[in-house]
Amino acid sequence: MEYTLVSDGPSDQVLLPVLDWLLDENSSESFSPHWADLRRLPNPPRNLRDRIKVGVELYPCDLLFVHRDAERFPRENRIVEIRSSLVADTPAVCVIPVKMQEAWFLFDTKAIRSAAGNPRGRHDLDLPRMKTVESVPDPKRVLYTALKTASGLSGRRRRDFPTSERAHHLANLIEDFSPLRSLAAFAALETELQAVLLENGWR
Repeated sequence: MEYTLVSDGPSDQVLLPVLDWLLDENSSESFSPHWADLRRLPNPPRNLRDRIKVGVELYPCDLLFVHRDAERFPRENRIVEIRSSLVADTPAVCVIPVKMQEAWFLFDTKAIRSAAGNPRGRHDLDLPRMKTVESVPDPKRVLYTALKTASGLSGRRRRDFPTSERAHHLANLIEDFSPLRSLAAFAALETELQAVLLENGWR
C-alpha cells in the first residue's frame, strides 16, 4: 500500500514521520510514504485543486493526505477548502495543524537536543506546555529558537545554525507521537484517519 502527502511546501515533509506513526498505530496494512514534490515541474501548480490533481497523477496512491496549516482560519474552513478541491476517488484525510505544523514538534525535549547536535545539553529550551502549544502565535519561531538554544552555540555559529535542516531531522528522531493525542487538531486527524481506514477495510 502507498500513501501520498500533498502539502504547501517542502518544509511540510516533516509530517511524514507523524503520518507513518499514525498508520502504524491504526492500520492493519503497511504503507509506503510519498511526498508530492512538485517544485521541479516547468509550471508548478499554484492552487490546491491543481496541486492535488498533479500530486496524485505523479504519485499514485491508495491513500491521500492533504495538508493545510490552519493559520488564522478555523479548522472547519480548511476542511471545506480541502474537500472541495479533491479531484479523485482516492480516499483522503485532511491534515490541519493549528497555526503551523511546527506546533506538533514542541513536546520532545530529548529529541530536540539530539536534533540540535547537543544531546547532553542542559540549556532551558523554554518550550510551551503541551496544553498550550495550539495557541502559540508562531510555533515555527519557537521551534527554531529552541533548536538554536539546544545547540549551545553562540555568535556567528548560532546565526549560521541550519534550523530548517535540523527541524527535518527532529521529525525522524521522535519515536512516539502519542502525547499529541491531547491536542484537538491531532486527535481530529487520528479520528478521521481511523474512519477512512475502517471504511476501506484497512483498520
